[in-house]
Amino acid sequence: MAPIGPKLDRRGFLAGAVAMSLSSPSQAQGTGGPTVPVGAEDGFEPGVAFSFDQLSQIARQASGEAYAAPTMTLRPPFADLGLEQYKGIRFRDDIRPLSGSTGAFALELLPPGLVYLHRVGISIVRPGGVEDVAFTPELFTFDPDLFPFPGGQPPADAAVDLGFTGFRLRHPINSPDVMDEFVVFQGASYFRAIAHDMIFGLAARGLAIATADPHGEEFPLFRHFWIHEPKPEDRFILVHALLDSASATGAFQFEIRPGETTVMETRCRLFPRTEVTQVGIAPLTSMFFFGPERRVGIDDYRDAVHDSAGLQIITGQGTRVWRPLTNPARVEVSAFVDDSPKGFGLSQRPRNFSFYQDAQARYDRRPCCWVEPLDEWGPGAVMLIEIPVANELNDNIVAFWRPQAPLLPAEAGHDFSYRLHWCASPPDVAPLARVESTRIGAASGEPAKRIVVVDFRKPVEGTPVLRGTLSVDRGSASPV
Repeated sequence: MAPIGPKLDRRGFLAGAVAMSLSSPSQAQGTGGPTVPVGAEDGFEPGVAFSFDQLSQIARQASGEAYAAPTMTLRPPFADLGLEQYKGIRFRDDIRPLSGSTGAFALELLPPGLVYLHRVGISIVRPGGVEDVAFTPELFTFDPDLFPFPGGQPPADAAVDLGFTGFRLRHPINSPDVMDEFVVFQGASYFRAIAHDMIFGLAARGLAIATADPHGEEFPLFRHFWIHEPKPEDRFILVHALLDSASATGAFQFEIRPGETTVMETRCRLFPRTEVTQVGIAPLTSMFFFGPERRVGIDDYRDAVHDSAGLQIITGQGTRVWRPLTNPARVEVSAFVDDSPKGFGLSQRPRNFSFYQDAQARYDRRPCCWVEPLDEWGPGAVMLIEIPVANELNDNIVAFWRPQAPLLPAEAGHDFSYRLHWCASPPDVAPLARVESTRIGAASGEPAKRIVVVDFRKPVEGTPVLRGTLSVDRGSASPV
């Protein structure tokens, strides 16, 4: 498993290139501007809405063709960029690709450069048909202190063989007069989202293949997005995406509703090019550097540094599982065998600032992401992969659903439907209590023993005193 491109500086990069705020007065007020330039029509019948079934036909046809990654050869001003330079390329705030949404949603397209080398097609779906957005440097502004172009304009050949690398969406999730960035799709099939009063943290992906395989992981990518222009009364936005990789193609549909919890109603239909055994459905990617339970060899003033604290599962039988995350000495793979789970996700449970003591990273405001299957997924396992890291710059945690049976080439494809909840707490109220934190330390005077302290939080006052059973897989345990 690898991060979303090399994380040059997690705090700067995620708060910058992936999640930089580009709000302007015109964006905040939702005022008008010139319409976005468009390229050739896609050929779909005018007046007929682009649908998931149409996209499935495209994905099915692509699965019978040889795979070729849409890699670009960068040229100035997009070549050889540092982080600050990449942040200095901004989508023009007077451009309104979603001109008919009356300001409820704003779309910004993302430039090539830095670690983003795969061309991504962008189309806008309007009532009259589908329009491709043509890439041109004129859609962007370039910080003059970082890009001192002769005459103030980029080179004439700057756009040759280049394209967009993703997009971000804005919506007033915190204040009615500010268009906050709440979703970013960029890099392979990665995307991030936040809800009210949160900042970006963990990521999701369209599909994972051969994660942690010693022969190397395959990273499927979204190579084209169809973004539907919302109606003025809509409080959601619809996005279709074509996924492609050496082993499979896929049609994805995201109905995205921002708010106190940002919910992505997700539908995917996968078309393997070959038998895929190590597949990951609804994969989540996060970072866990250290917490109070294990920090040997870490010299840091903070008590905890992580985007997610643990893996949370509700099994098909309704059993609740909480597995604290670790930063292991070597790669660890855990499988939680199940049949049609009710939900799973990576959760950031401790929410008080004092737990992290980091006024810049604000790990206390990082979202959880909860996967809620909407159909029967059958037998398989929730997989958890933990990779050792020496700092907080790289993601090292992956969780996903792996079906028991491999995915085989099939004309009808393989369907999965689920909701992604980006939230402060997953939509599950434990009947008694839930684990808040875990702490591990040496037993005084007994080097062969360890003390484990587990803090539980009651959902409501008045909950009866907990009584449980203590058991361990290896060794022995006794109450202190």
